[in-house]
Amino acid sequence: MRPDHVIIGSGINALVAAALLSLKGRRVLVLEREDRLGGCLRTEELTLPGFQHDVMAATFVLFMTGPAGAALGPHLARHGFEYCHAALPTAVLRPDGSALVLTMDHAANVAAFEALAPGDGAALSADTGGVAADAPFLFALLGGNLWSWGTAKLLFAQVRKRGARGLAAWFGTALTPARGWLETSYRSPLAQALFAPWVLHCGLTPESAYSGQMGKVIAFALEAAGAPVVKGGAGQAVAAFRALIEAQGGTFRTGADVDRIVVSGGKVTGVALANGETIDCGSVLASVAPGQLHDRLLREEGPPKDKAAQKFRHGRGDFQLHYALDAPPEWRTPGLQDVALIHLSDGIDAVSKSANEAERGMFPATPTICVGQPSRLDPTRCPPGKAILWLQIPDAPRVIKGDAAGEIGATDWDAAKEAFADRIEAILARHISNFADIKLARTAHSPRDLERMNVNLVGGDPYGGQCSIDQFFLWRPHAHASDLPRGLVQIGASTHPGPGLGGGSGFLAAKGLGA
Repeated sequence: MRPDHVIIGSGINALVAAALLSLKGRRVLVLEREDRLGGCLRTEELTLPGFQHDVMAATFVLFMTGPAGAALGPHLARHGFEYCHAALPTAVLRPDGSALVLTMDHAANVAAFEALAPGDGAALSADTGGVAADAPFLFALLGGNLWSWGTAKLLFAQVRKRGARGLAAWFGTALTPARGWLETSYRSPLAQALFAPWVLHCGLTPESAYSGQMGKVIAFALEAAGAPVVKGGAGQAVAAFRALIEAQGGTFRTGADVDRIVVSGGKVTGVALANGETIDCGSVLASVAPGQLHDRLLREEGPPKDKAAQKFRHGRGDFQLHYALDAPPEWRTPGLQDVALIHLSDGIDAVSKSANEAERGMFPATPTICVGQPSRLDPTRCPPGKAILWLQIPDAPRVIKGDAAGEIGATDWDAAKEAFADRIEAILARHISNFADIKLARTAHSPRDLERMNVNLVGGDPYGGQCSIDQFFLWRPHAHASDLPRGLVQIGASTHPGPGLGGGSGFLAAKGLGA
């Protein structure tokens, strides 16, 4: 039967769109070129049998708190989608062993910040309270359809509320880099260090425009909703989506490599697979990076009208490191055993330095390390009494030009991967007293490995392209991104509202198609 919609790719945005459209009675076909569904949502026994690791994406706070999660949550729950929570969502651990934990108790957080430096507690209240007060307007800009009457009405309402100059001042403040925000708001280096690494997870740096606003949003979200994972792993989320979509009549095909999108008279008529098969359909939703869309899928339509599409830039690479442990880690600094996500970083300057080194093609001398403890939230991830660690290094070079520490000579990821992993492990081991005794196995995934798993992770960039202001909001992926054949919608991390597990672009696309 001819599908109403063909969806290319099966990541979070594709699954969200497929679920919403199928719930509206549309015939949906999801085509995935790899041998498994999920895109960046993968759970595998990477290290040893019985140890379930999220290969890439892991934390679902954006989905849980966003419109896609609200619309689909009850349906997915009936198919085995269950969250696991932690009361301690995040912490920072500095090289000297000092640490600061953010809890889901606002009053406790304010007290802890105030104890570090007078005024820091009030600053935290002002930052999270400001996000809460501006939530309808702010989240409409961050996740809504910017080219819509609804957004226009919101802007007019803000002009009436704040005045034209007041609204201009609000936008100016929202563009503040994280360094400016943290250094002018918080006196304690620990408080600054707690939030500084989080901007890397937005594809930004402490010097990037609007990274301060994103830092405040993250602080608000973590305190309000924590850092939930899916019971059984991200792969279980994919299984729940698949069960929901198939229950509504949707279908999936893996190993289905779309070679091109078929266009006639400026309108999409179907897709052609690499094996020669053609599938007719009413519309196509392509969850792909711009290079895949224009250089391959639309190659017969000629180059895009605007050269910006050809100049789209990808950001830093991502490095993943996974451990199977014989017992839970004993952190030398008390209070970290139940924290969901711990950043190992010395603060703003350290984050800025490591990100800058990676952007210049260098292995960071001291990488910013995010340590996830999923088995503390979800004991089903490993055998009883054991543990796993999920490490993400969001500032790895896409193309290697050298080593900032002058120690790694290889300039190819396949040759350098284990040496870089050794550097990371040495930093981690200094903070865990029993590490040598409990380490059973590790598996590293370099940026090149990630791109091999998912063609959209160009150079291991997990954020679908650099998230600088010229490639974000109205300009993501580029200024003329709407110049596509009728019936074709590009979704995914390369499109507004950008990366993350919120499923925002899939949600907006499905709503635009009447779901």
